[in-house]
Amino acid sequence: MERFKKITHVIYDLDGLLLDTEPLYAQIVQTIISRYGKVCDRAIQAKLAGRNAWDSAQILVERLALPITVQEYLQEREEFLDQLLPQAKPLPGAVRLTKHFYHHQIPQAVATSSARRTFNLKTNHHQEWFALFDCLVVGDDPALKRGKPAPDIFLLAAHRLGASPEQCLVFEDAPAGMAAALAAGMSVVVVPHPNVDRQLYQGAHQIINSLTDFDPELWQLPSFVVLEDYV
Repeated sequence: MERFKKITHVIYDLDGLLLDTEPLYAQIVQTIISRYGKVCDRAIQAKLAGRNAWDSAQILVERLALPITVQEYLQEREEFLDQLLPQAKPLPGAVRLTKHFYHHQIPQAVATSSARRTFNLKTNHHQEWFALFDCLVVGDDPALKRGKPAPDIFLLAAHRLGASPEQCLVFEDAPAGMAAALAAGMSVVVVPHPNVDRQLYQGAHQIINSLTDFDPELWQLPSFVVLEDYV
C-alpha cells in the first residue's frame, strides 16, 4: 500500500468539507438569481466553490449578466445567511477525524474563505467541536491579502500553527482550495464537490469520496483504533 510523506499538521477547509453548507449556499444563490430569470449551472458552481463572498458574487454578476452590482447582490444575500446558515450540519466523518487528531495531539487549523460573521453563523451550534482546533483563519482576516486560489490563507494557517508548508496536509473539496494548497507547497487530500467535474481535481495527492474513507496511516499519522469512538 502506497504511503505518503510524513505529515505533522492538518488544515481543513470548512464549507463542503467539515460542514454541509453547499446546499444552503446553492439555495441562496438560486433564490436570488431566479429573481432575474437566471439559473446557476454546474460550470458556474465549480467556479464559486471555495471562493470568498466578494469573488463569488463577482463571478455570478459577470457570468450571468445580472442587472445589479456585486455589492447589491451581497446585500440581497444577507437575509438568507441569517436564516439558513445556522442549519449547517457536520459532514460524515468530519467530527470523528478531527477528534481523533485532537486526541493524538496533532495540531489542526481551519482555513475558510468565509468571513467571520458567516463563520460564526455556521459554527455557533458546534462550539464544543470547533474549540478543538488550534487556530481558525477566516476569509476577512486582516492579515490576508488574497483569497483562494491564492495560497495566502493556507500559508497564514501554517504560520499560526508553527509549521512549514511541507509538514501540512490540507483537506479540501473545491478546485480553488486545492489550487491554493498546492501553490502553498502543501499536500492535499480532496473530497470532491458533487457538482464539480473530477477532471478539475488533477494535481491532488489523494482523492477520497468522504472523510470516512481517510486512512491516517497512509500519511504516517496515528491510526484509528477499533475501540475509539469520537462520534
